[in-house]
Order: sequence, then structure tokens, then C-alpha cells
Amino acid sequence: MKFEEGMKKLSEITEQLEKGGLSLEEAVALYGDGAKLAAECKAELEQAKLTVTEYTKKTETE
Repeated sequence: MKFEEGMKKLSEITEQLEKGGLSLEEAVALYGDGAKLAAECKAELEQAKLTVTEYTKKTETE
């Protein structure tokens, strides 16, 4: 899943949880899905940050 898609889905999950009206089981399941998505997005963002840092270092030495 692309970062943007993950963030969109995470936003949708957040809206559902904030809206309420869910059973405890539904809320816990959504929270779990959101936590997993947040971790995936964070990892992808960290990888992008490393890539940009590598490019920056490479261009500074050239």
C-alpha cells in the first residue's frame, strides 16, 4: 500500500472511531487496524527520510 493510501485509510478509521456508535469489538478491531497502518506509514516515511538523506550526502560530496 502506498503511503498516501495508508494515510487516507488511517484518516477514515479515525473518523469512524471519533464518530462513535461502534460496538466495543468493532472499535477495538478498527483501533488495531489503525495501529498497524500507522506503523506501516511510519516505516515508509522513515525509509523515505533515509533515501533523501543519502541523496543529500551524495550530492554534497560530488
